[in-house]
Amino acid sequence: MKRIDRSEKVRVHFHQAKWDEPIIYELSTPGERGILVGAPDEEIAGQTKGIDALPEGMKRNTKLNLPELSQSRVLRHYARLAQQTLGADVNIEIGQGTCTVKYSPKVNEQLSALIREYHPLQDADTVQGMLEIFHETDKYMSEISGMDHFTFQPGGGSQGILTMASVMRAYFKDKGEDRDEIITTIYSHPSDAAAPAVAGFKIVYLQPDEKTGVPDLEQLKAAAGPKTAGYIVANPEDTGVYNSHVKEFVDYIHSIGGLCGYDQANANGLLGVTRARDAGFDMCFFNLHKTFSTPHGCGGPACGATGVQKDLVQYLPAPIVDYDGEKYFLNYDICSNPCAVGKVREWYGVAPVVLKAYCWIRSMGPDGLYQVAKTAVLNNNYMFKKLMELPEVTACYEDGNNQRIEQARYSLETMEKETGISTLDIQRRMMDFGMHYWTSHHPFYLPEPMTLEPTETPSKKDIDEYIETLKYVFKEAHENPDIIKTAPHRSVTHQVDESGMDDPARWATTWKMYLKKYSD
Repeated sequence: MKRIDRSEKVRVHFHQAKWDEPIIYELSTPGERGILVGAPDEEIAGQTKGIDALPEGMKRNTKLNLPELSQSRVLRHYARLAQQTLGADVNIEIGQGTCTVKYSPKVNEQLSALIREYHPLQDADTVQGMLEIFHETDKYMSEISGMDHFTFQPGGGSQGILTMASVMRAYFKDKGEDRDEIITTIYSHPSDAAAPAVAGFKIVYLQPDEKTGVPDLEQLKAAAGPKTAGYIVANPEDTGVYNSHVKEFVDYIHSIGGLCGYDQANANGLLGVTRARDAGFDMCFFNLHKTFSTPHGCGGPACGATGVQKDLVQYLPAPIVDYDGEKYFLNYDICSNPCAVGKVREWYGVAPVVLKAYCWIRSMGPDGLYQVAKTAVLNNNYMFKKLMELPEVTACYEDGNNQRIEQARYSLETMEKETGISTLDIQRRMMDFGMHYWTSHHPFYLPEPMTLEPTETPSKKDIDEYIETLKYVFKEAHENPDIIKTAPHRSVTHQVDESGMDDPARWATTWKMYLKKYSD
């Protein structure tokens, strides 16, 4: 048997399990069972009414449509799906710029499993420990950001932005002012425009300066006016460039009576360095499932913890977990302003996510959080320097003064012009090496974008392996472009027909909807 050559850092022999597994409804066989539930004892049966206790209007007219499978088939199904992941436990998770997908300590996962039986409708007296964790995490978030109170209702960053926009709307409604415009920048997260638009605001975009990559103050002054409700911005923006003049922007918005919200989804390189309050912001949000090391969850479960300064607490969605000196309770009165947001989501936050973030903060401590920022910035700038040595890679706004923070958005425009291989082609080919690669939010403001964010998690060896794999694929682009155009070859993922992505009439987000639209 020939020994595999390990002298190269590139995993050219990688091959992921690929089961072409049907969805569980397609595996269903009528009458098949995993377990058989016995009939209740006569004594118990005589004391219960079962379905007869339900009002007629609540009883189902049709049988509940659940898949019917044996226990062994269920086990095989989910074991196969588990082998088809590119999660952080099985690959070097660098290629997810703007998401800070980093390692979540397994002890935190084990602790969160202890509360899986909790229910949000339990009496507060029965969950004092968990309420204490919510309350303490609120205080940690406030210390880290400079805000005064946090809500954990938002289910992710976009909903955190929606909450900030809704607080702005409530604030001006309470004051009797008609302000319906939100200012943001094109390199901020798209949700910084989309979420306020959902809340009813008109969006005004600031364009970047050609040299620095961030808008100048005069552009902000030209865009702002009496209709401006607020300024919502990510800083550093998705390019990784930090606007060091942001406080001047915030001060100007305040001078015309507006509010300012800080999108801190990209906070990984700022912990212990600077705070939202230091720049004068009135509110901010953090993605607990990113910066604070709880799993991303593919859109959920997650938490876009949203904090505000004291004058705005009355507008937050209720309840907030509070403490009266003797016990923890759900405080509805603190957000009792008639114009308050009310709710953005059921309950008061995803408890396992808050618990994991709490554990991570406690384990790191203030010095550890500061070290996270320093290491994340070091890793990113090491990667930036190594990639900028490659002829295929460029970076906009690279004038020697724009040091990237925790991530960078590169461009592969030169390679695409020379070889016809696009950044989307590279993305598919990197799957063949078990690696995730991210391009950019849509639309692509920069040509052929490649956005990478190493965070503090990977070692230098991990970063070097990722870079060597990129170099290997770039070499293929010049010498064997067909293998990239037809990729992926060794991944669970197929090439995807995206022609229906913008056509809601073709979407089928549930099995029931699929049957309704596509069954004969």
